[in-house]
Amino acid sequence: MRFMMMHKNDPHTEAGLPPPMELIVKMGEFIGEFARSGRLLDGAGLGGSKTRTRLVFRDGRCTVKHGPYRGEHELPAAMLLLKVRTREEAIGWAERYGKILGDGEIELGKINEPWDLGVMPAPENPPLQILLIEKADRATEAGGRSPKQKAELTRLKTEMTAAGVLVRSLRLGPSAEAKRLVFTNNDMRMIDGPFAESKELIGGFAVLELSGMEEALEVCRQYAEVSGGTLECDIRPVDPND
Repeated sequence: MRFMMMHKNDPHTEAGLPPPMELIVKMGEFIGEFARSGRLLDGAGLGGSKTRTRLVFRDGRCTVKHGPYRGEHELPAAMLLLKVRTREEAIGWAERYGKILGDGEIELGKINEPWDLGVMPAPENPPLQILLIEKADRATEAGGRSPKQKAELTRLKTEMTAAGVLVRSLRLGPSAEAKRLVFTNNDMRMIDGPFAESKELIGGFAVLELSGMEEALEVCRQYAEVSGGTLECDIRPVDPND
C-alpha cells in the first residue's frame, strides 16, 4: 500500500531558517534506507508561508493571496508537482485547475531545493518546482469528483504534461482512512480520522510503499525521533485508483 506522511510546518521553518546540518545528515540516512529499498516513491519539503500562494474560488471568481499567512483550511485531497519558470506561470495553471473544481481552494508551495538548505550552491537559472495542493472538500471526502470534473482534470493534466509542467501527481483517500499523530518529546497521541479541518500548513511529505497502517505508524515514530521528538504528522493512504 502507498501512504503519504505529511509533517506540519513549525516556527523554525516558517521563519525561513534551514535545518541544522546534523538533522539534514540524520534525515538523509533515515530516508536513504527507503530510497535504497525502492520504497520511497516521492517526497519533498516546503518553504515557509512567505513562499506560498493561496487561491480561493467562490462563485466563479478567483482570489489570489500571497504569503506570509497562517494556516486555515489545510486538509489536502490531491497534490501535483509542477516545474515552471515563474510563480505567475504556476498561478495560471492553478487558476485553470481550480475553475474545473468550482468553489474550493488551492495552495501553491515552493519546494525546498538542496541550495535552499545550504547543501550545495544554486545552479544558474534553475527551474522553479511548485507543489499544487488541492484542498479537500465535501466531494473529495465523500469519495471523489464528478465524472465531468474527472474528465476535465484528466485533459488539463495531459496538457500540462505535454507542456513539460506536470512532473507527477497523486490523489489521497478520504481523511476517514487517516491517522493524525501528535508527538511531544517522543510521546505519541493518535487521532483517528475523519478530520473536519486541519489548521497547520504542510511542511513536507513522503510517499512510501508499506505493508499497511501499522508499518506506517512505526515509520512515523522513527521519523519523529530523528526529527527531535516533537511534531505533528498525518498519515493518509494514497487513492489506489490513482
